[in-house]
Amino acid sequence: MRTIATLAELKTLIGQEIAVSDWIGIPQEKVQQFADVTGDHQWIHTDVERCHAESPFGGTIAHGFLTLSLLPTMMESAVTMGDVKMAVNYGLNKVRFPAPVPVGSWLRGRISVLAVDDIPDGAQVTWQISVERSGSDKPVCVAELISRRYS
Repeated sequence: MRTIATLAELKTLIGQEIAVSDWIGIPQEKVQQFADVTGDHQWIHTDVERCHAESPFGGTIAHGFLTLSLLPTMMESAVTMGDVKMAVNYGLNKVRFPAPVPVGSWLRGRISVLAVDDIPDGAQVTWQISVERSGSDKPVCVAELISRRYS
């Protein structure tokens, strides 16, 4: 866990990787729950038998948006800021899914600070999070996440 005392300190970290999140497991049950919540039941995510027979991935894979939805959890396990009363997600700039996430994978995020811009009572922070899969050299998701932090 990386503790950053102030927004001023955060500004000194622009351009640097500042933290790595905890690992998060991706079991089939989590993929199925995501499919049920979102209504995205495409067979490459939910039909284990068909995937073993037909999929080029050899088994089911997680939804890209499931991986993306884990970014706040990754941030929470990796970074805390001392003078922030409230933080909100503001949006995303760029998101790419360069590699699949086979069910059974373990993921973690590498977190960098790209920009810190002053706003009334706080800062808008642009983070880059590169999500890696255990045992793979290629990231499964690379995203620019924007948050607003108020002190």
